[in-house]
Amino acid sequence: MQAGDGYARGPNMQSVPYRPAGEHGAALTPVSRAARYSQTRCDCQLQTPCRIQKCTTDFVSLTSHLNSALEGFDLEFCKALRAYSACTYRNSKVCRGNLVYHSAVLGISDLMSQRNCSKDGPTSSTNPEVTHDPCNYSGHTEAREHQGGEKTHPTTYLFCGLFGDPHLRTFKDHFQTCKVEGAWPLIDNNYLSVQVTNVPVVPGSSATATNKITIIFKSYQDCTDQKVYQAVTDDLPAAFVDGTTSGGDGNTKSLRIVEKVSGKYVEMHAKYIGTTVYIRQLGHYLTLAIRMPQELVMAYEESQDLQLCVNGCPSTERIDDSGHLPLPVMGQLLPQGGATHPWSVYTLETATTKCHEKMLVKDIYFYSCVFDLLTTGDANFTAAAHSALQDVEALHPRKEHWHIFPSNGGGGVGKGRPLVGPLLPLPYKCFTESSTVSTGIKLSQSCSLEVETVLRTFQGKHFSSSLAV
Repeated sequence: MQAGDGYARGPNMQSVPYRPAGEHGAALTPVSRAARYSQTRCDCQLQTPCRIQKCTTDFVSLTSHLNSALEGFDLEFCKALRAYSACTYRNSKVCRGNLVYHSAVLGISDLMSQRNCSKDGPTSSTNPEVTHDPCNYSGHTEAREHQGGEKTHPTTYLFCGLFGDPHLRTFKDHFQTCKVEGAWPLIDNNYLSVQVTNVPVVPGSSATATNKITIIFKSYQDCTDQKVYQAVTDDLPAAFVDGTTSGGDGNTKSLRIVEKVSGKYVEMHAKYIGTTVYIRQLGHYLTLAIRMPQELVMAYEESQDLQLCVNGCPSTERIDDSGHLPLPVMGQLLPQGGATHPWSVYTLETATTKCHEKMLVKDIYFYSCVFDLLTTGDANFTAAAHSALQDVEALHPRKEHWHIFPSNGGGGVGKGRPLVGPLLPLPYKCFTESSTVSTGIKLSQSCSLEVETVLRTFQGKHFSSSLAV
């Protein structure tokens, strides 16, 4: 090719207009210097019915996203070329004296030869916008690119999860442990509402766990009518409350429920809003994980600001201290005159060993597992923490943020000191709301124990005390 020519020379030295390849190996487009010259000269002929420019624009729309390094490129490129050729043929009479038209015809012929494209065969639609599925959120970005002609930023997805006693991972990757007894909204935006109901796990403890989840998929254009899903302990249905398993007309299924394990694990896929929800039952309690596009997460009114997934738990409902959990050592002493309770079987050592069987990385999920075992003695909470981490790995878009380690800040992503609080060898009945010591452990007035202990290192300080409770 000669400098500034605008033509590539084919095998027979004929002039073939070209367009340089894009950053993804996009196809060459027949646009030449002669075409630009013709456009300049023909400004006075605005009434001409020749539509060769429309043919070229459609071809660019059909091929600009193709990557020559990927399998199937030649097939799709040939389909687009045949559509381009058909368009030029339909305009052959009205464009007979148009230089752009003749340049395009030569370019199409040369490109079909280079790619070994047959003249007969399937063609791509010459109107890409028509083929866009309005009920497929992942296609929205492509549609905007076709219409605007500019690349848009990739969709940003956010993750939120709730499990255990309960432990909350917000859309901002902040990790909190909360009381939140009763019904609380996790999500409440213009597209989706999720509400959970939490009940006390053991008598006298502030820790709760989820026994009911209600999800409302709000009606959206022609993609789905409003659908309500509700799960309670021992009733994890594979259908919405109206008995259906999907939303949308015909085979569209823009919203559907998939049962993975009968009565124990379901997934909901709402492709019209790019959202995926996992719900599990482990033991007597439920867990939830969700991935949703950021722009939809933030689509809510000022009156809808009470959303645990968005803003976290109110400070009055927090059990943790900036992500740090007080870990009471259970099972070393028994209540006076009482028999052994099922939740008194774990010490810090045995709880740590049990959680380490499932989780090798000592991140926030590991320490949440230890906390739950010491609080409840229920081994199902080990499975809940492990499954919650698996859901993160399946749904969280950023692998480097899967594991959260406690830090000096607000319990977000990052590395920091171990999540270990002051430890007191107190029996179960001492852990109530009646009074509080500086360690964050709840002590009852009736717990008349004389506890001589050395408290372990916590947040860089060494505690040694004799507590009369």
